[in-house]
Amino acid sequence: MGPGRAKEAWILSSQYNMMEMMICTAAKFLENGKTVAVGTGAPCAAAMLAQKTHAPDLVVVFEAGGIAPQLPQMPISVGDSRTFFRAVMAAGMCEMMTTCSRGLVDYAFLGGAQIDAYGNLNSTIVGDYAQPKVRFPGSGGANDFASMCWRTMIMTVHNKSRFVEKVDFVTSPGFLTGAGAREAAGLAPGSGPYKIVTDMAVMGFDHATKRLMVESLHPGVTLDKVRENTGFELLVADHVEVTAEPTQDELTILRDEVDPLRYVIGR
Repeated sequence: MGPGRAKEAWILSSQYNMMEMMICTAAKFLENGKTVAVGTGAPCAAAMLAQKTHAPDLVVVFEAGGIAPQLPQMPISVGDSRTFFRAVMAAGMCEMMTTCSRGLVDYAFLGGAQIDAYGNLNSTIVGDYAQPKVRFPGSGGANDFASMCWRTMIMTVHNKSRFVEKVDFVTSPGFLTGAGAREAAGLAPGSGPYKIVTDMAVMGFDHATKRLMVESLHPGVTLDKVRENTGFELLVADHVEVTAEPTQDELTILRDEVDPLRYVIGR
C-alpha cells in the first residue's frame, strides 16, 4: 500500500472518524483541577469528554462569561444559555479576560487559518493586509487567550495551506520569532503554545528553539505524509509514538453524552 493510501486505510478500518480521534486525543491533555477556556465545537467536546472521564474537576470557562457551568448539552455558541447553566459565576467578557490576565486560566483552545513553525496563528487575513485575498472575522478573544493563558492548544486539519512558513498576519501570538521572543514582547515567562492536534499527528514545541516538533503519529499515518502536508521543516522528537486510539468507553461517552446530536463529530 502506498503512503497516499495510509490515512484512508486508517479511517476505513477503524470504528471512529477523524474528528473523534482528534477530540479524544486532545481531551487526554487536559488535567484534573485545571482551568480551560474553550469556544464551541471540537474544543468544547474535548473539555466535556475530559470532565466525564479522567478530569471531573476540570473547570471550563467561556469567552462570553460562563465560568464552570454544568453543561447539559453541547452549546452552539460561546454565549449560548447552556454555557451559564448552573455556573459558578455568570460573568461577562471583560471579567473573563481579566481572569486570564490574572494568570488564573491554565489552558485555552485556539484555531486559525494559518499557523507557522513557532505556533503563531492567523485568523485575520490571507495576503496583503490592505488588499487581502481573503478576510476572516479576526481575533475575537483569541489574541487575549494566546497572550494571557498559560498554555494554548490547537486542533486543526493538517495541510500546506494551513501550516505555512510565515503567517500573513499574527492574530494570536505563539512563540513569535523563537526562544525568548514572547518574554521580550512582555508576555509571561513559561506561557505559550503547548500542543497541536491535527488529523495526522500530535505536535509539541522544542524546548530550546520553540519550533514545532512531531511527537506522535496517528495510526496509519507516516512521517513523510505529515511532512508533505507542512509548508516548513518540522522537527521530530527522538522517539515518535503512535497516538493512542480512542477507547470504546471514550467513544460511547462522546457519542451518547457529549455530542448526541452529532453537531461536531458528524453522523
